[in-house]
Amino acid sequence: MTQSVIDEIRAAAARHPAQPALVADQTAGRPRRVSYAELVDLFDACAKRLSGEGVAPGDRCGLQARQGAPFIELALGVLAAGACLVPIPDETRGAALEALVRRARLHHLLREDEAGGFERQSFPQALPVDGAGDAHFRALGPAYLRFTSGTTSRRKGVVLGHAAVLARLAAANRGLAIGPGDRVLWLLPLAHHFVVSILLYLSRGAAVLLPASPLARSALELGQRAGATVLYASPYHHQLLAKDGSELSLPELRLAVSTAEGLRAELAGRFLARFGQPLVQALGIIEVGLPVANLCAAAAKPTALGRPLPDYQVWLRGEDGQPLPGPGSPERTGEICIRGPGLLDAYLEPWLPADRVLEAGSFRSGDQGYFDAEGDLFLVGRRAARINLAGMKFFGEEVEAVLDAHPDVRASRVFAREHAHLGEIPVAEVVPADPAHPPERGALLAHCRAHLPAWQVPRALDFVPSLPRTATGKLRRSGEAE
Repeated sequence: MTQSVIDEIRAAAARHPAQPALVADQTAGRPRRVSYAELVDLFDACAKRLSGEGVAPGDRCGLQARQGAPFIELALGVLAAGACLVPIPDETRGAALEALVRRARLHHLLREDEAGGFERQSFPQALPVDGAGDAHFRALGPAYLRFTSGTTSRRKGVVLGHAAVLARLAAANRGLAIGPGDRVLWLLPLAHHFVVSILLYLSRGAAVLLPASPLARSALELGQRAGATVLYASPYHHQLLAKDGSELSLPELRLAVSTAEGLRAELAGRFLARFGQPLVQALGIIEVGLPVANLCAAAAKPTALGRPLPDYQVWLRGEDGQPLPGPGSPERTGEICIRGPGLLDAYLEPWLPADRVLEAGSFRSGDQGYFDAEGDLFLVGRRAARINLAGMKFFGEEVEAVLDAHPDVRASRVFAREHAHLGEIPVAEVVPADPAHPPERGALLAHCRAHLPAWQVPRALDFVPSLPRTATGKLRRSGEAE
């Protein structure tokens, strides 16, 4: 049978059966602690029931469960049964859920019940995905299927086999060094972040700390009480933590990872001042894993993505398709391309095996970046978000960073609008910090002129109540529906 991450979790449990695997704060009452031995018993019982009810190896099995320990236990049960886990956000309902069931061509859907168990729904008429009766799909040893966030295009289903999962976990941990002594404070949504995170921690014998709420006080109370050594969250969560005015701290914290969206220097500075630990920005890509992390220069260069982890090659593709030589700059960028272990095995719809997705073994990320003289990678923006004004190219993210720094702005989105003479011009949508008293347009534009070249200043600026975002909180840059 194919080696899987479940085998590694069993091995961790054999070494430390009584050690906590999950520590989950409840909304009321005492925390629930699940040892490694108990976790194995729980997911084995789930796998036994699934197999008895006809869930076969390689079946696509959707999972809907609330944030917390039951999600992890059920997800591991799906994997232990040999099925392909398809995590579905708990809030997906009605027509949206029906559409996802069709797109993923699910064989089964598990939904958590009130007791923490599950109900199963089967779809015996599920169509194959690969034009070969699912033979090619099952030959991959599929373990995980997740749809991309869809920031700039239609969401794509990414298929990972068991071998790919193991390879990317090993590669990531050569940088993160997660071990049995770690206690990981977890704040991200489990339906969107699971492989190079929860599976990594459990396969290395660490404890996963699950607060009852992702809000700062709940997270810090559990983190301090349980002695959190690692924090894995997004800038949104780090902002809440840095603003917390209590005396709660994380004195044993050794690593604080920031992912899901770009990290701003101002937030990194406030987090460092509050907790005495720099935020390590990391580049996580569902098709790739965790190829880059700012483990060497987080304090000095907080906005850098950092350097490639040892097992990965990262290079920049120029406009001519050739590697971009030497260090670059925000004005001289290339598309970030990545080679290494654990890359995707296929896209689901339309079916595209990896050899038809990768170019010479490299994954083209669609992100534009540059390396500085020390070899640290910086992200500039999405290629799809690039604006070309009369031959002068820049990214909407550059302008958003300036707008968002204004005290009267909560958030902004900058994009290109076609222009008869200039090609494209930048326009901005702004969410005021106080909707009842939005800032003057003239003041915002003067702020932009003070911090940006003239061609990057928005030619139009509209106030909006909110901005469209993906399920993981990323700013949506496409008008295309999911």
